[in-house]
Amino acid sequence: MSTTIERETKAERLEVRLTQATKSLLTHAAQLRHTTITEFLISSAVRAAEDALVSPRIFEIGSERGWRTLADLLDPAPDVRPNAALVGLLRDAAAQRG
Repeated sequence: MSTTIERETKAERLEVRLTQATKSLLTHAAQLRHTTITEFLISSAVRAAEDALVSPRIFEIGSERGWRTLADLLDPAPDVRPNAALVGLLRDAAAQRG
Protein backbone atom coordinates (compact mmCIF):
# COMPACT_ATOMS: atom_id res chain seq x y z
CA MET A 1 0.00 0.00 0.00
CA SER A 2 1.48 3.31 -1.11
CA THR A 3 0.81 6.59 0.63
CA THR A 4 1.01 9.80 -1.34
CA ILE A 5 1.52 13.02 0.54
CA GLU A 6 0.30 15.98 -1.47
CA ARG A 7 1.98 19.26 -0.76
CA GLU A 8 0.46 22.57 -1.59
CA THR A 9 2.75 24.74 -3.68
CA LYS A 10 4.01 27.67 -1.66
CA ALA A 11 4.07 30.61 -4.04
CA GLU A 12 3.35 33.50 -1.68
CA ARG A 13 6.00 35.37 0.28
CA LEU A 14 5.73 37.41 3.44
CA GLU A 15 8.52 39.59 4.73
CA VAL A 16 8.87 40.95 8.24
CA ARG A 17 11.30 43.24 9.99
CA LEU A 18 12.25 42.43 13.55
CA THR A 19 14.86 43.19 16.14
CA GLN A 20 17.83 40.92 16.72
CA ALA A 21 16.42 40.04 20.14
CA THR A 22 13.10 38.97 18.62
CA LYS A 23 14.84 36.92 15.94
CA SER A 24 16.98 35.21 18.58
CA LEU A 25 13.89 34.42 20.65
CA LEU A 26 12.06 32.94 17.66
CA THR A 27 15.11 30.98 16.53
CA HIS A 28 15.58 29.50 19.99
CA ALA A 29 11.89 28.55 20.21
CA ALA A 30 12.04 26.91 16.78
CA GLN A 31 15.12 24.92 17.81
CA LEU A 32 13.33 23.69 20.92
CA ARG A 33 10.50 22.46 18.68
CA HIS A 34 13.00 20.80 16.31
CA THR A 35 11.77 22.79 13.34
CA THR A 36 12.89 25.62 11.12
CA ILE A 37 12.18 29.21 12.05
CA THR A 38 10.00 29.48 8.94
CA GLU A 39 7.84 26.50 9.91
CA PHE A 40 7.70 27.70 13.51
CA LEU A 41 6.52 31.15 12.42
CA ILE A 42 3.96 29.79 9.97
CA SER A 43 2.45 27.30 12.40
CA SER A 44 2.33 29.90 15.19
CA ALA A 45 0.78 32.54 12.94
CA VAL A 46 -1.81 30.14 11.51
CA ARG A 47 -2.79 29.00 15.01
CA ALA A 48 -3.13 32.65 16.15
CA ALA A 49 -5.21 33.51 13.06
CA GLU A 50 -7.53 30.54 13.61
CA ASP A 51 -7.97 31.52 17.27
CA ALA A 52 -8.77 35.11 16.27
CA LEU A 53 -11.39 33.95 13.80
CA VAL A 54 -13.03 31.46 16.17
CA SER A 55 -13.00 33.46 19.42
CA PRO A 56 -15.88 35.83 18.51
CA ARG A 57 -18.11 32.75 18.26
CA ILE A 58 -17.31 31.66 21.81
CA PHE A 59 -18.97 33.48 24.67
CA GLU A 60 -18.65 33.14 28.42
CA ILE A 61 -21.67 31.76 30.26
CA GLY A 62 -19.98 31.34 33.62
CA SER A 63 -21.42 34.64 34.78
CA GLU A 64 -24.96 35.81 35.44
CA ARG A 65 -24.73 38.16 32.47
CA GLY A 66 -23.61 35.29 30.23
CA TRP A 67 -26.51 33.10 31.32
CA ARG A 68 -28.99 35.95 30.76
CA THR A 69 -27.58 36.54 27.29
CA LEU A 70 -27.87 32.85 26.43
CA ALA A 71 -31.40 32.64 27.82
CA ASP A 72 -32.44 35.72 25.83
CA LEU A 73 -31.07 34.16 22.66
CA LEU A 74 -32.78 30.83 23.31
CA ASP A 75 -36.13 32.14 24.53
CA PRO A 76 -37.33 34.81 22.08
CA ALA A 77 -40.60 36.61 22.67
CA PRO A 78 -43.64 35.03 20.97
CA ASP A 79 -44.18 35.88 17.29
CA VAL A 80 -40.53 36.85 16.85
CA ARG A 81 -38.41 35.36 14.08
CA PRO A 82 -35.46 33.26 15.25
CA ASN A 83 -32.26 35.15 15.93
CA ALA A 84 -30.20 34.79 12.76
CA ALA A 85 -26.92 35.06 14.67
CA LEU A 86 -27.90 32.25 17.04
CA VAL A 87 -29.15 30.06 14.20
CA GLY A 88 -25.83 30.56 12.39
CA LEU A 89 -23.85 29.83 15.55
CA LEU A 90 -25.73 26.59 16.14
CA ARG A 91 -25.34 25.54 12.49
CA ASP A 92 -21.58 26.20 12.66
CA ALA A 93 -21.27 24.21 15.87
CA ALA A 94 -23.24 21.30 14.38
CA ALA A 95 -21.14 21.34 11.22
CA GLN A 96 -17.91 21.25 13.23
CA ARG A 97 -19.12 18.23 15.20
CA GLY A 98 -20.60 16.43 12.21
